[in-house]
Amino acid sequence: MKFLERACLVIFSIVMLVISIINCLLIFGWLEVSNLNTVINLTLNNPTYSNILLGVSVLVILLSIKCIFFNSTNKDKVKSGSGILLENDNGKLIVSKETLVNIVNSVAKGFESTENVITKVVLDKESNLIVFVELQVKQNAVIKELSANMQTRIKEAIKKTADLEVKEVNIKIKNIAQQENN
Repeated sequence: MKFLERACLVIFSIVMLVISIINCLLIFGWLEVSNLNTVINLTLNNPTYSNILLGVSVLVILLSIKCIFFNSTNKDKVKSGSGILLENDNGKLIVSKETLVNIVNSVAKGFESTENVITKVVLDKESNLIVFVELQVKQNAVIKELSANMQTRIKEAIKKTADLEVKEVNIKIKNIAQQENN
């Protein structure tokens, strides 16, 4: 959340808190309507207080309009539930998470010694792309070499296909497949 949106949310929360407290005091009978009316009349009749109240009211109105009608987003990448938004002068492109998962799966399944690939793609708070791959390998696999090659190829494939930088490719070897005896 940007500063302006936070400020709007804080101001709105304070206004709602004050209104709620005054409402409760009126309902419980701890505050008389005539006393509240007197305070409001004194505030509106005093030019200094009236100008301050007007300034705060205009500020709250402008902040509310900004928060309601204008969405603040990062121009290059946006985290969304469906994918990653890329913008340029020609328009917008959404690369879905499913597309990225399919790219990773095709790279991982391209290795002879891999089986049962499960992929998860995450975009962190700083808009960094992180890939998690869980797989089963065959008995003859050299795990360290396989994982290093797979990490490199996954990063290259996503860069080439979607023009996205991958911060991390985390690989978890779930199991080693048993050889089938025929």
